[in-house]
Amino acid sequence: MGIYKFISKSEKDTKDFAKKLASKLTSNSVIVLTGELGSGKTKFVEGFLSYFNLEKEISSPTFNIVNEYKKENINIYHFDVYRLEDSSEFYEIGGEEYFEKGICLIEWGELIEDVLPENYIHITFSKDSLNEEIRILNVTSKEVLF
Repeated sequence: MGIYKFISKSEKDTKDFAKKLASKLTSNSVIVLTGELGSGKTKFVEGFLSYFNLEKEISSPTFNIVNEYKKENINIYHFDVYRLEDSSEFYEIGGEEYFEKGICLIEWGELIEDVLPENYIHITFSKDSLNEEIRILNVTSKEVLF
């Protein structure tokens, strides 16, 4: 199992880290982003999409549940499952079918943990209690990424 801790000192650090991770993933990777509001999840997604030159297209999927981004031969699905009651609603929208179609970034994915594939990457975002600019990203995955 891979466990990695990244200390981000700025939004740019978070975006750069996400871009680096994006360069290492396969087309059916699933990344779960967990953390309180304002902890850096959206900045991470911006950085991730920038690897594919899609950063200008980002919008929050809060009201849509999922936003789809396409770049040549890769599909990226950005979910925000915060508003779902439970994982049965994820099944109702065909959410699990996306896992085989492309890279899935799932904000608040811990709410649907029982439907996630076995080999997903989990990134927990937390704010530093002494410096409001600093974010701690704890990454766990079945494989070593860094």
